[in-house]
Amino acid sequence: MEKPVPSILIWGFVLLFTCNLFIEEINAQNWLSGHSTFYGVNQDPSTFGGACGYDNPYHAGFGVNTAALSSALFRNGQACGACYRVRCNRNLDRRWCLPHGAVTVTATNFCPPNNHGGWCDAPRQHFDMSMPAFLRIARQGNEGVVPVLYTRVACRRRGGVRFTLKGQANFNMVMISNVGGSGDINSVSIRGSRTRTWLPMYRNWGVNWQSHNDLRSQTLSFRLTLVDGKTMDFINVVPSAWRFGQTFASRRQFY
Repeated sequence: MEKPVPSILIWGFVLLFTCNLFIEEINAQNWLSGHSTFYGVNQDPSTFGGACGYDNPYHAGFGVNTAALSSALFRNGQACGACYRVRCNRNLDRRWCLPHGAVTVTATNFCPPNNHGGWCDAPRQHFDMSMPAFLRIARQGNEGVVPVLYTRVACRRRGGVRFTLKGQANFNMVMISNVGGSGDINSVSIRGSRTRTWLPMYRNWGVNWQSHNDLRSQTLSFRLTLVDGKTMDFINVVPSAWRFGQTFASRRQFY
């Protein structure tokens, strides 16, 4: 008759296997060092659109797991919409870091430098997270600053890319949100139903792109190229009866 394996050995094997998976995940990706704080303790996370220009991160599809980036990461707004996997670095801070604590955050804001040695001063790699996101990786301490490891990851979004129309007359501004894949947009072109060619748009700020063409009463199409080089056309995503202030969701998405 075979003797049963002691439960302590079973749990030991499970723990060893889990730790090995954790180590393999860290080694398999390009993890970089940085720090993280939290902001907005009593603030509604839906107001964290900030320097990226999202009217409401909830409506943009990001939930509460958002972060403001230091200038070294923000890239003058080009990083808006990008996703990062962030882990608390327990090798440097076992007191405040949660075991295996990790969270995927979307860049929705800018953490401005104060040029006096602050956490968001260049060249520091810093994530100023919403409090719900921060508490996924660390305990709340007196200072609320923890060392982290981070890496870029693909953004997984529900539904298609969204286009919110702003501006007036011959000044068109479009807020582009809920972008999957790399998440950060490198270039945008627009085409009206009476336009023969794609017209380049220019980044106004964050995720808001502008053109000076009068495209009212035309069906609108967009061409997006992400920072990783992937390009996708969104043909006739906006009907000709559109009005400024409306949002239109496509059926297409980056992966």
